[in-house]
Amino acid sequence: MSSPDCSCSMMGASMAEPTSRVWIVGDLCRAVADALDARFNPVTVRGELTGFARAASGHCYFALKDASGQIRAAMFKRAASLIDFSPRDGDLVEVRGRLGVYEPRGDLQLVVESMRQAGAGALFEEFVKLKARLQAQGLFDSARKRPLPLLPRTIGLVTSLGAAALHDVVSALQRRVPHIPVVLAPAPVQGVGAPARLVQALDGLYQLVADASISDATQRRSVAPDVILLVRGGGSIEDLWAFNDETLARAIMRSPVPVVCGVGHETDFTIADFVADLRAPTPTAAAELVAPARDTWLGALELLHTRLQDAVSTRLDLAAQGLDRASARLGRPSALAAAQQMALLSSARRLRFGARALVQRDRLSLQQLQQNMQVGRLRLAERVHGRLERASVRLGLLDPTLVLQRGYAWVTDGDGRTITDPAQTHADQPLRATLAGGILELRVAAQE
Repeated sequence: MSSPDCSCSMMGASMAEPTSRVWIVGDLCRAVADALDARFNPVTVRGELTGFARAASGHCYFALKDASGQIRAAMFKRAASLIDFSPRDGDLVEVRGRLGVYEPRGDLQLVVESMRQAGAGALFEEFVKLKARLQAQGLFDSARKRPLPLLPRTIGLVTSLGAAALHDVVSALQRRVPHIPVVLAPAPVQGVGAPARLVQALDGLYQLVADASISDATQRRSVAPDVILLVRGGGSIEDLWAFNDETLARAIMRSPVPVVCGVGHETDFTIADFVADLRAPTPTAAAELVAPARDTWLGALELLHTRLQDAVSTRLDLAAQGLDRASARLGRPSALAAAQQMALLSSARRLRFGARALVQRDRLSLQQLQQNMQVGRLRLAERVHGRLERASVRLGLLDPTLVLQRGYAWVTDGDGRTITDPAQTHADQPLRATLAGGILELRVAAQE
């Protein structure tokens, strides 16, 4: 039989509550981390960046969020150095990493090992293909890029009326060149129909240039732009996709005036950037590139004015010094007059001596010339007489009467033609024979 103590002991044991485990905080965090690792890792998460910061150590800290939740994330220096874009708040990204618990605070944390822009893969591939094709066709050639006008008379602007870029550009232009008119051609900069509307806005500005080229200069100064700004603010690759349109690229290429493209942030590149005559890193930078600050030009004019004044003052000072030196050389007028008089007397003496010597030299030269002419005349007469005698002898030798005196006759017919052969005559033909002593009239006898 059991004792009462034993019975009581057994009853107490059966009625006691079950004992639960008491966790140490660190152990619990590690256990949760292990459970997460076994259940989820590795994990890929898509979300919007918020609170992105890069520490001096090179590590990056941020959060990923969507409409229904948010999770903290960290990306250490080695992994962060492999990112091929510049993450910014608002970017939609896909990250791959390991989900765990940050034990010092007990926070759920995603340790990111890689990051890329969400949806950028297919779009980026399309961008690369289009870029290569247009580059091969010469749309990006530097040879077709035109310099910006130094002082534009009118600036064309293509952007959305609701874009922050419009405010940025207008503020920059108002600050730097408030005197230059701006022609705004509004167009949406995002969405399916944006490329066509952008092309339409550009064509409107091109038409102003074409109309002004056949109108007067006054209209051109007040309406037609000398340069065009094509701008919008930053965003994801999807937001900027309208500026990667081939039709828009070709519209930019046929612009009659230089086009400056300021789309997105400094790290953003679009097809429009490559086709434009100049790419600006931001919309504000685009405005500053075409609008040299008025203060800069006024400062340059002031500098030129100062230099001109200095040059004129220096020239006047030099002229005054020259006048002083001339005055010093003049001295007293009476002394100068006496010196000039002595110089005149000396010149007069030299002139008289020179004139006398010149007359004597000319007289001797004239006599010599006369003698030379006399000798020349005599020699010429002798040469002419000799030539006449020789010509007379030759002429005498040719005298036909000398031949006739030797018994020869010169026979001619009635027409005066010389007869040298009997065959030239016929019976009863009258002939004339010229002899040394006279002329005989003859007639040809009939031949038997």
